[in-house]
Amino acid sequence: MRFSVEAWATEYGAPLEGDELEPTAGEIDPFVERDANAWEPIDPPVGEVPGKVLFTDGVRRIEARVWIEDATGRLRPGVCASYAAGVMCCDGRATLLEARVERGLFSAVMDAEAISCRHATYEVRRATGESPQDLWLAIQERMGMLEAELARGHDPDLVIVDGPLRGLHGLTNVVGYVKTHHVGYLPEPLDSVVGELKPGQRTPIFLTLGRFSRFSWYLRLPGAEGHTWAGIVRCESTADSDIADVIVRADQVTALLPRFASEGYKDPRAPQNLYPIAGLERALRRRLGDPGLMYRSLRSAAACVADAAS
Repeated sequence: MRFSVEAWATEYGAPLEGDELEPTAGEIDPFVERDANAWEPIDPPVGEVPGKVLFTDGVRRIEARVWIEDATGRLRPGVCASYAAGVMCCDGRATLLEARVERGLFSAVMDAEAISCRHATYEVRRATGESPQDLWLAIQERMGMLEAELARGHDPDLVIVDGPLRGLHGLTNVVGYVKTHHVGYLPEPLDSVVGELKPGQRTPIFLTLGRFSRFSWYLRLPGAEGHTWAGIVRCESTADSDIADVIVRADQVTALLPRFASEGYKDPRAPQNLYPIAGLERALRRRLGDPGLMYRSLRSAAACVADAAS
């Protein structure tokens, strides 16, 4: 029996969801850079890489699940959550430029009020629904908005955003960095080119058309072993850019990112979890505070409200 072992630690899920990805619902133009007969792995040309690169990322944590009494007296679900975003600058050394923490009460209850407790205030953040998925997506959206706000506050040569671009469309020096793969973007036989990539190579650029149109390409990081998609990440750039500029940016990113690829004995998500991003995540989680302390503080606040109402 032949098999391969995924390098990622199991608690992080898997970078590749199944052996066959669901095809994307969007329209794809895979020939914006190369014709079909020239679709093959690309080695970036030798040249200068950006001198000042920013990495942005965010973290989030649910502190407590709560039940909110609405105007009709019905109990409805919500969550108190903390989320943070930050910017790490790499220009020969790694420096944390900025980090910000926010806390919110995520709920679809229209007359919900902020929750103030001893150690924090959870401002009302509206969700579109009451399911766990709706509440989680609302947290994710707020975290993405905070990431975008911080990324727009600096002027580097290049910004690497951990995850899809989301609210950063329109910025030409920003590249989204996607570590996990849930859908397939390329038709056969072009999809097979991804498996042929060697470390430090990329695919030709393709265009995804939809609500947020974007240019994308796959590249392989060094140090991965196992299946054909090991060490594969997808990068994306705004579709507002000229394709010639995107090609230059794709070559720069493909030459740059292998320098920051993590190693398995240091990171359970190696090599995709780049060292600057891993360091930024650790710094942000420390700033979220102690989860047990926040939970007890919320319990105490709820007890005080109950005592006052009785």
